[in-house]
Amino acid sequence: MKIVTPELLRRFDVPGPRYTSYPTADRFVEAFGPADMAHALAQRRAGPAALVLPLSLYVHIPFCESLCYYCACNKIITKKHERGAAYLDDLEREIALYTAHLGIGQSVSQLHLGGGSPTFLSDEELTCLMAMIRRSFQLVPGGEYSIEIDPRTVDENRLAHLASLGFNRVSFGVQDFDPQVQQAVHRVQPAAQVFELMAAARRIGFESVNVDLIYGLPKQTPESFTRTLAQVAELRPDRIALYAYAHLPDRFKPQRRILAADLPSGGDKLGMLGQALDAFQEAGYDYIGMDHFALPNDALAVAKRQGRLHRNFQGYSTQPDCDLIGLGVSAIGKIGATYSQNAKTLEEYSDTLAQGRLPIVRGLALTRDDLARRAVIMALMCQGQVVFESIEVAWLLDFRQYFEAELDQLAEYERMGLVRVDDAGVQVTPAGWYVVRAVAMVFDRYLQADRNRARFSRII
Repeated sequence: MKIVTPELLRRFDVPGPRYTSYPTADRFVEAFGPADMAHALAQRRAGPAALVLPLSLYVHIPFCESLCYYCACNKIITKKHERGAAYLDDLEREIALYTAHLGIGQSVSQLHLGGGSPTFLSDEELTCLMAMIRRSFQLVPGGEYSIEIDPRTVDENRLAHLASLGFNRVSFGVQDFDPQVQQAVHRVQPAAQVFELMAAARRIGFESVNVDLIYGLPKQTPESFTRTLAQVAELRPDRIALYAYAHLPDRFKPQRRILAADLPSGGDKLGMLGQALDAFQEAGYDYIGMDHFALPNDALAVAKRQGRLHRNFQGYSTQPDCDLIGLGVSAIGKIGATYSQNAKTLEEYSDTLAQGRLPIVRGLALTRDDLARRAVIMALMCQGQVVFESIEVAWLLDFRQYFEAELDQLAEYERMGLVRVDDAGVQVTPAGWYVVRAVAMVFDRYLQADRNRARFSRII
């Protein structure tokens, strides 16, 4: 008997946040700026050294050589690779501003290069970037150091160079192997190329290789997606990230090049998700949560089994919840009880740095209610349960009284077999784990007050 039924998928095919943070980024305000970040950094530096966890770093590289029509990321399409050098100068200025507040040598246990296409940068530029980071921070042994890769921009030699720089995890953007789908989204990359790169990554010895897939793309059909799933099972990456394509052409200009008539029907799209869940289970992958799958021996699957799963702006992680410094255009950071986001245009980002100021244009200082609800939502998203006592002790509240309305809403989910609620807490069931975002949404005070959810992607 299937845990995930078509009826369950249809019932929860609604918009909702991904909860890489709470409150979500759409709640950030422009009243939060560089002075607020400076205060948060001062608090971190003044904290007891024994209690300060290592940092996480995210570096946004916005450049891509060609436009992928489905993309909703902040990117700059250009073939002028000389722009990378000027961008590195800006990153160096930004790092210097952070070390002026924190001091040189802060420990870092997680580094992620995202984009755009980080491999737009040349080997020499990536070497320069990593040297810059190592001069300012201490990358600790055993950390997670990852980079997103456009398979069209690398070969085995480039992969070996990335390993020599200290990257131990790579993520290949595949999306779909079907040639017609690739043409429809303007991202043509033969399957053979990806298979060769995977074999090279294995030879080089990366600890984990991830593959990104998208369902709901133009020209995709249940039959073509079945072929892609079979190829992914043969490829056998350590991790798989499976995302639903959100067609929002009014918000994301590149998507206007996609013909709505080429998109699969809602029923076919949900069917593809069901196909993927079945295929990955049959191939031996553990379902981590939301859109993540991992082989049982991968660190992410081990963390899930051991209750050590965490979630940050890059998704699920094995690293403890820690402060995050976001570097580059539009990058998001988290220091203490604050979130911040950098300027979204290269011009504003660069101009602000030239003036000697952190390029933060908006953010949020979390309230006590925000922090308590974040603890509940992240417990649901990562451990699949909330223990009332742990929240009560941490936030000095009576859980049943404080969240009375939310527990009333969960009664319906309990009747559907998605959660169990008892005197000790809330437990997400195996079926509920597949729609855990919907369970978490119950505790989102902002979302409950504002029913306009169209700005979010669908949770299925």
